[in-house]
Amino acid sequence: MSEALSNFEELLREALAPVEPPADLVERLESTLTTITEMAADELEAWELSAMRDPRNWVRPAAAVVAGGAAGVALVLLRARRRAHTAPGGSRGSRWPSFDRSAAERTIRDLGRETRKLLGDR
Repeated sequence: MSEALSNFEELLREALAPVEPPADLVERLESTLTTITEMAADELEAWELSAMRDPRNWVRPAAAVVAGGAAGVALVLLRARRRAHTAPGGSRGSRWPSFDRSAAERTIRDLGRETRKLLGDR
């Protein structure tokens, strides 16, 4: 019984060991989110207002708004988080940012800046 428990504990230790993400994960994620946001914006630009009369035509623009909005928000948060970790005085070594007033103000400014960048492209 003790040997089975020992094997079980060892299997759990192996299964729950921390895994480092690939080095280019953030760049790939940012690229994917940017592509989704651009595709959604293109879909909305191509949509004709005259098609609004038929509710069957609302699905694609609604999906574009939802997908583009979610990707845009995720992109803004990703960029702001990266900037917070690389900023002087930021939480570079910490997994979770510190929650002092200056960090909160910096984060809000970063979110605003990234949102303006994303919306300014269109």
